[in-house]
Amino acid sequence: MSIRIDISPDADGNGPRNVWLALWRGWRSRCPACGRGSIYGKFLKVVDACPVCGTELHHHRADDAPPYFTMLIVGHVVVGGALVLERLMALSLALELAIWITVALGLSLWLLPRVKGALIGLQWALRMHGFGTGPDPAEPMPVPSAAGADGERPR
Repeated sequence: MSIRIDISPDADGNGPRNVWLALWRGWRSRCPACGRGSIYGKFLKVVDACPVCGTELHHHRADDAPPYFTMLIVGHVVVGGALVLERLMALSLALELAIWITVALGLSLWLLPRVKGALIGLQWALRMHGFGTGPDPAEPMPVPSAAGADGERPR
């Protein structure tokens, strides 16, 4: 099973961006355009622009989606794990609380920046919320030829 996302070029002539690569780079907390610069200045504070390629990142709109997806994932892991552990072992309530509160807190803190980065990468790849203006900084700029528009060299 595979998911295919086709994006036609924008009106400014830019071609499609690789969605999966941008998601992966965002998951790794890297710039979705170049994959080298960090997208965070602090734990969840997105930098205004990539320090390596200069891609503007300040206009992302992740809002409530990263915490929602993080809670969804952590909730399924914790509830499923607690049910399995309860069936396999008879632990005390205090020990189970200690285990699952620690797992929930640790998994949430680990997942939240990665999910937010992936969503920023997705927005960049789909040219959402201002990410679609101008050429891609990760792509090399075309070198103008010395010939004029009519094909002759200037004198």
